[in-house]
Amino acid sequence: MKIGELSERTGIPTRMLRYYEQQGLITPTREANGYRSYSDGDVARAQQIRGLVQSGLSTRLTKLVLEAETVCATQTTVECTPNVAQELADELAAIESRISCLARSRDTVRDFLCRSEHGKKLVPSLSADAQPVSG
Repeated sequence: MKIGELSERTGIPTRMLRYYEQQGLITPTREANGYRSYSDGDVARAQQIRGLVQSGLSTRLTKLVLEAETVCATQTTVECTPNVAQELADELAAIESRISCLARSRDTVRDFLCRSEHGKKLVPSLSADAQPVSG
């Protein structure tokens, strides 16, 4: 598929997809005419990249995470430099902190919607027997 179709399927602007390519995050093949050609696998990868970047990771750290994911999928024991290990440990702590913050925010929004007549109508999973989360 061409870059325009990848953009349509992922909701990611073509300019951003080209930037991801510049950063080595996605690697399309090139057709004889020089056009980029993307696979179905690139759809999921582009969406994952966007999610990681939107969650606060730099593209450099996003690349490290994607590489680590590939290594973990193929190897039981991995090696890295102490600097990379420290960087990933720091990022792990930051991710855990963001997840905790997001979980508290989710619980607050859920609690508010559970107590709201309109919230129960808009979000069917907030049934009458759903218990508000106390914080």
